[in-house]
Amino acid sequence: MDQTQRSVAAPSTSRSYQLLPARVAITDLFNLYLGRGGRQKPDDSARERTNKTQKRVHAPNRELPPGNEQFLLDFEQIRSQFGEPDQLRVITESVLISLVVQCSSHAPRAEFLLFALRTFRRINYLNWDTFLPALLSSVSAAEASAGQSGQAVPTVSSANSSQSGVPVPSNPINPASPLPSVHGIGSPAPSGNEPAPGTTFSPVKSADIPGNGQQIVRVGPSVRDASTNFRHMKDAAINSLRQLCCKIILIGIEVNLKPVTHTEIFQHMMNWLVNWDRRELGCDDSVGKSWRSVKNLAEWLRNCLDVIWLLVEEGRSRVPFYELLRGGLQFIEKIPDDEAVFTLIMEIHRRRDAMAMHMLMLDQHLHCPTFGTHRILSQTTANVSVETVANTRYSPITYPSVLGEPLHGEDLAMSIPKGSLDWERAVRCIRHAIRTTPSPEWWKRVLVVAPCYRNPAQGPTPGAVFTSDMICEAIIDRIIELLKLTNSDVNCWQEWLVFSDIFFFLIKSGCTDFVDFIDKLVSRLTDTDNHILRTNHVTWLLAQIIRVELVMSALNSDARKVDTTRKILSFHREDRNSDPNNPQSVLLDFISSCQNLRIWSLNTTTREYLNNEQLQKGKQIDEWWRQVSKGDRMMDYMNMDDRSIGMFWVVSYTMAQPAWETVMNWLSSAGMAELPGLQPNERVMMMHEVTPLPMSLLSGLSINVCLKLALQMEDALFVTQAIPSIAMVETYIRLLLIAPHSMFRSLFTQLAQKNPSLLSKPGVTLLVLEILNYRLLPLYRYQGKSKTLMYDVTKIISALKGKRGDHRVFRLAENLCMNLILSLRDFFSVKREGKGPTEFTETLNRITIITLAITIKTRGIADADHLVYLQTMLEQILATSQHSWSEKTLRHFPSLLRDALIGRIDKRGISVQAWQQAETTVINQCTQLLSPSAEPAYVMTYLSHSFPQHRQYLCAGACLLMQGHPENINSANLARVLREVSPEEVTANIYTMVDVLLHHIHVDLQRGHALQDVLYKTCTTLAFFFWTHEMLPLDIFLLALIDRDDDPHALRIATTLLERQELQQRVKLYCANRGQPEHWLCTQVFKRNDLQKALGNHLSWKDRYPTFFDDIAARLLPVIPLVVYRLIENEAMESADKVLALYSPFLAYHPLRFTFVRDILAYFYGYLPGKFVVRILKVLDLSKIPFSESFPQHINSSNPAVCPPLDYFATLLLGLVNNVIPPLSSSSGCSRSGSIADIANSAARPHGKTPGASQPGPTNASEGQKAFYQIQDPGTYTQLVLETAVIEILSLPVSASQIVASLVQIIVNIQSTLIQSGNGFHGAANGVGQGSVLPTSPSGGSTDSMSASRSTQAVPGINTASFVSRSGYTCQQLSCLLIQACGLLLAQLPPDFHLQLYIEASRVIKETWWLSDGKRSVGELDSAVGYALMDPTWAAQDNTSTAIGNVVALLHGFFSNLPQEWLDGTHVIIKNLRPIISVAMLRVVFRIMGPLLPRLANTHTLFSKTLTLLLSTMVDVFGKHVQPAVPVEASHITDLIDFLYHIVHYEGQGGAVQASSKPRPDVLALIGRAADSLRPDVQHLLSHLKPDANSSVYAAASHPNLSKNPTC
Repeated sequence: MDQTQRSVAAPSTSRSYQLLPARVAITDLFNLYLGRGGRQKPDDSARERTNKTQKRVHAPNRELPPGNEQFLLDFEQIRSQFGEPDQLRVITESVLISLVVQCSSHAPRAEFLLFALRTFRRINYLNWDTFLPALLSSVSAAEASAGQSGQAVPTVSSANSSQSGVPVPSNPINPASPLPSVHGIGSPAPSGNEPAPGTTFSPVKSADIPGNGQQIVRVGPSVRDASTNFRHMKDAAINSLRQLCCKIILIGIEVNLKPVTHTEIFQHMMNWLVNWDRRELGCDDSVGKSWRSVKNLAEWLRNCLDVIWLLVEEGRSRVPFYELLRGGLQFIEKIPDDEAVFTLIMEIHRRRDAMAMHMLMLDQHLHCPTFGTHRILSQTTANVSVETVANTRYSPITYPSVLGEPLHGEDLAMSIPKGSLDWERAVRCIRHAIRTTPSPEWWKRVLVVAPCYRNPAQGPTPGAVFTSDMICEAIIDRIIELLKLTNSDVNCWQEWLVFSDIFFFLIKSGCTDFVDFIDKLVSRLTDTDNHILRTNHVTWLLAQIIRVELVMSALNSDARKVDTTRKILSFHREDRNSDPNNPQSVLLDFISSCQNLRIWSLNTTTREYLNNEQLQKGKQIDEWWRQVSKGDRMMDYMNMDDRSIGMFWVVSYTMAQPAWETVMNWLSSAGMAELPGLQPNERVMMMHEVTPLPMSLLSGLSINVCLKLALQMEDALFVTQAIPSIAMVETYIRLLLIAPHSMFRSLFTQLAQKNPSLLSKPGVTLLVLEILNYRLLPLYRYQGKSKTLMYDVTKIISALKGKRGDHRVFRLAENLCMNLILSLRDFFSVKREGKGPTEFTETLNRITIITLAITIKTRGIADADHLVYLQTMLEQILATSQHSWSEKTLRHFPSLLRDALIGRIDKRGISVQAWQQAETTVINQCTQLLSPSAEPAYVMTYLSHSFPQHRQYLCAGACLLMQGHPENINSANLARVLREVSPEEVTANIYTMVDVLLHHIHVDLQRGHALQDVLYKTCTTLAFFFWTHEMLPLDIFLLALIDRDDDPHALRIATTLLERQELQQRVKLYCANRGQPEHWLCTQVFKRNDLQKALGNHLSWKDRYPTFFDDIAARLLPVIPLVVYRLIENEAMESADKVLALYSPFLAYHPLRFTFVRDILAYFYGYLPGKFVVRILKVLDLSKIPFSESFPQHINSSNPAVCPPLDYFATLLLGLVNNVIPPLSSSSGCSRSGSIADIANSAARPHGKTPGASQPGPTNASEGQKAFYQIQDPGTYTQLVLETAVIEILSLPVSASQIVASLVQIIVNIQSTLIQSGNGFHGAANGVGQGSVLPTSPSGGSTDSMSASRSTQAVPGINTASFVSRSGYTCQQLSCLLIQACGLLLAQLPPDFHLQLYIEASRVIKETWWLSDGKRSVGELDSAVGYALMDPTWAAQDNTSTAIGNVVALLHGFFSNLPQEWLDGTHVIIKNLRPIISVAMLRVVFRIMGPLLPRLANTHTLFSKTLTLLLSTMVDVFGKHVQPAVPVEASHITDLIDFLYHIVHYEGQGGAVQASSKPRPDVLALIGRAADSLRPDVQHLLSHLKPDANSSVYAAASHPNLSKNPTC
């Protein structure tokens, strides 16, 4: 017998023969009472039985069965005849199951079976935990067999209950929104031919199934389609079988069944309901109709519903109602015409929506990335490698599921209907990205290749959230927006240039179908926005991309190439009023000719559609070119008039090679000369200098020419033997800065692809490192490539640090790596592969720790995975670092770092002891080496015979021999040794010299020497090393010195060195030679510094390769800020002020000075005096920073204790709305339907300083959109505005509590403030005027209960006269966006502000008196809470906003921008709100904290902490010993209970809940402990979230012994 055909309770084979008489007797007994007649051939062993029962059972020709009242007596007699009662019970169950399947269609017999089962239940005979699952399995087997024979009935076998305690519907569910089967609740069940694993069946033979005997064989498959009557009979039989099965379950369910049995029953019932009209493939509609036409279908449906209601009823809660919420029943395509089913589905929808609300933040649809920070918060998964994280696809937005879960994936994105809120939110994000130009790295992580360009074998992208249609729509929207600006006579050429860069990048990436894009653009310009195309800007855009491979393919080989070409040509417009002397006008005038010429050369089949006039116009281009180039392709770019510039731009679109050849010829026009100072047998040529090409000329060249020109320049810079000119290098850099999306290339990767041996040439390596260190650092940070570059440079450092003599390349690489590490403001791995100790130098290890401290303290740790990796990272760094940080430094470290580092042993004492032990030997060696009479040849003897542990004290020994008199030693020998040893040994000398010097200062002081004399002697000695003979790198020495800040003299020596005239002169000379900090603006011939003057003796030594931008002074740029940090930590404010005053002009050359100012203010917030804050601000070029107009007044106020007026903060927020928050489109935003008319178009928002619109907030912003090279730090204008607002807040001389209180005061009543300003707000966007107000009472009856919470009072102190008009929004929209802006701003501030926000938010909520009003009814308070917590978006439209709603929306907007580490502080809100004394307050708490839990799903510790806090608030209201003023039933919080069920499943899954999701055991234990303190009725609702396997379906599903029903 096949194992799957046996019952769970079937006896073993060895016993089956012995118990056969018992089976026969029981079968005959049931046959007798069922009226089925006796056995035809009884066994011989049974013939001898003579008792009365046996005679009655085998009595022949009995016309009527005996009365039911005799059944129990007869059964008891049979029961008494056989031993082994357990085996007899198993046999009885098996016989019953077989009879149920056979007799279900016979009503009297079915009734008797029900009577028998009731009887057995009464005497507690059956094991219902084995009987019911076996019965359901047999029913499934019967239906499967019937389906195979008749192809009319689907299989409804259940999944293995041991996998989860949830139902698994057998058809893919199709939820209404947003994606079919995203939750995993629609996983297909096993097929009808193969039972699910672990499913057990009764020993039912095929012959026992009604309609499955010889008749089926006679019919045969050839006449199957004609067997309609037979199908009807079979369908009726299955209906009857299901109905009888449900009745049996209703009998057995009253028994105290095990949770796994309840789960098994629930699974089958849900499968039956979900698949009630499921038909096998191949059946015609008539069969389906016959299925539904069977009259007893409604009966089994009702019985099935009765079973489900009994399972989920709150009184018993055999299965949590939550299983219905995720079971998919509400998504069945065809709801049966049954009121009971409809009622259940409506209840599921109601409770599901109530539960999902707690998963979503208020104004969730407004949450969208602003690109205002360097870091885009990513959604990473736990336990992934560094390499995987590096390639993780960002999900900048997610789409809420019907259960409120954040979802993403390409399939999901493809299912978003156009025009929906989800669609508008996605397009809003893309539009904002196109405007604000985030990193190409961001684009690459979110884009997907359009389906038409994708490899068919490539599946959907799991992390995608955008589609090619969304990208296409956003691109067209931006084109329309720019055309409107152009038509309004706004000079927006820079905007077109920035957009063309992104447009080229997007088209080349293949993220949108080009042909489809052209079709939609034509449709938009001809249908919706006709008459808007008046210039040739669109033609110019398309000319930029016409050489892209995908575009050329579309115009050459696509079937629609003719139509596409005609549409492209249709964008041409003749502008008769163009200025012939304006470069842009000249380009736009000729661009159509360029386009026609290019298309003419592409395809002969489309030539007939070209414009002959434009083709002829191309001759003018050729003629101009012949005249100006005169055949030698040489032009003087510095003396070109505007028309010539425009014509040269035109040439770049028609004749690429002549254009770039002319540029290259210009750069080499000054000729070459031999590099002086070389040996006779060496000959190196160096290009003479010319002026580099100006940005104004380069910006108008076609991107195609720029790409080709960059390739040619790379050959000239790195491949040819000649040393390039600075002009060549600078022009190459400018090309990369002009179009960062299209032009960027990683230099190391690019050169490795050209020739892997290139970087082995010292000259090439030096040039690459100089370009990166002094020109392209901000570009690499903007591109998100700083970490990759850091790994590449680390390889160079690792290879050179032990190599003797190669100091120049090493120190430059180290300085670059130093700058890279300090530029990182996100968590990073110190090794690319993520394992093993770092390859950093000691200096870099220390700087890495400082960078981590600044990042964690000022920006937090974004992801939980980073918190896990932090300890590993510290171990990697400290494994090779000997340093321990001072107590004063650690005091300012974030606690995470401080706790990890505070226990490190200070190695300085050990270092001094080691010096004392080696001092005699070292002094003897130094005396021989450094005596004035020492021979130069002794240098090699010293190097070959001395030990490394002694050589590290060489500089220290030299200092002691000098005794303040440099003439006492042989400087030439010392300098030569320091050049010959490895860079690593020089670094070791510097660190030991610092320790020895500081030690001997203390020794001299103990001997009675004056401190001033000792310090003077020390500084004189150091001057010998750094300025007289330039033997050591000053930057490394200063860093080593300030790291010994626990010594009282270290910082004093450091500041003295910085103040010395020798260094000041070097810095001034550097600034004079370098010119203005904006190097891209330089139009003069660059002057190359002498190598020795630029780098000093130690670094230049034998090297003859000239410098380009490198200088000893420039090496100090990353060091000065660290000196200032250390001085502040040691409370040396005057010294820090003096250093900044001296070096502020020098810091103008710091590539990231804006970031330095922002971070130092955040790092030391609350610790800096007001005057010193002003000094820090002066590091910036204030005229180029968009500070608020009144900001200088507030930081220089004579009364710093007075907080700025609310109008200042409101204007600051308005600046964020206008420049940072993604704008709302005309079809999105604050509308319930997702599409409202006449919302402020993004083009109507303030644009620079345009006519008719005054710029709000920022007053110093330059005209129009800025190019990247103008705002390299921080990178985008959006970042600049946001970070400027942060700097303003951090600089104000008032406390964080005052600032937060002002911001919250604005937000609480923002709607009423704007509405009462009376500036055109007479109608909301949805047509509801401000006079249309919802009832003020929660119940609609009284008029005072809600008045305290209504946002009805205008905020005093805000000048709202033109507040809304400056934004371009309606007051309703602006109020919601201001809330979002405030949340964003607060999230960028240090945790001091977060604490104050939590305190202030708690205060506002607690002041709502009705929340704690014990006399209000539960219904009234529920209504009030629903009213108060409506999304401000919707409430604003009806003028029904409330203080609580605004504050909660503010908190949610704040949470959504907060790094994960800082979410730990959110618990302060609840702690300040406690004690929670009402259900209304409990709902507010859940509404605040609930949406946080999905984000904490991958942070188990913080998730558990937050969940514990929420449960404790439930105990406050529903605790065992709580006596509420108004009794509240547990049923009033079923939505909160459902939410708890859902969120623990979400956390257990680590994402969207699937069919197999189940809670973690430790979470169940946590809830179980908390539930012990709750009232019994609330405990009962949470019974399945306990670890007790005897009461919880989830605990039972996870229990190894209870996950399956026991077998005998």
